[in-house]
Amino acid sequence: MEDVLTKLLQEEQDLRFAKFNELTAWKLGSLLVELATDKGLAVTIDITRGEHQLFHASLPGTSADNDEWIRRKVRLVYRFGHSSFYMGQLLKSKGKRIEESYLIPESLYAPHGGCFPVIVKGTGMVGTVTVSGLPQEEDHKLVVQAIREFLAKEQ
Repeated sequence: MEDVLTKLLQEEQDLRFAKFNELTAWKLGSLLVELATDKGLAVTIDITRGEHQLFHASLPGTSADNDEWIRRKVRLVYRFGHSSFYMGQLLKSKGKRIEESYLIPESLYAPHGGCFPVIVKGTGMVGTVTVSGLPQEEDHKLVVQAIREFLAKEQ
């Protein structure tokens, strides 16, 4: 389990942006839509900067439930500054639920994969990229794949 947590923290170190604005969110969101569409995935995609929702797309097969999952995952990432998958794996490693460890309700904070912090080099966390609709590890992998591809093109 320690290896998994270390790998997830390393992703957060590696996947940092030089800048992040509305156009960045549009390009990254569009890439996520393309990746999901090519694979026939039913996901909702959401990108924020602070309180501002910069991108949102719901693909066929999704529902309002996906929007609620996104809100809960985003809330968790803003609170802890780590990916929602990392937080879920951390809790799993402790054998505890979020209510026990942090005294916050899972109905508001979802420690399930799919939300990744947008970290700008020299600034810190400024937003989130979230996917909902797949099993949690697959949500996480899709977000990481898209950020990795996006950053490789932007360098």
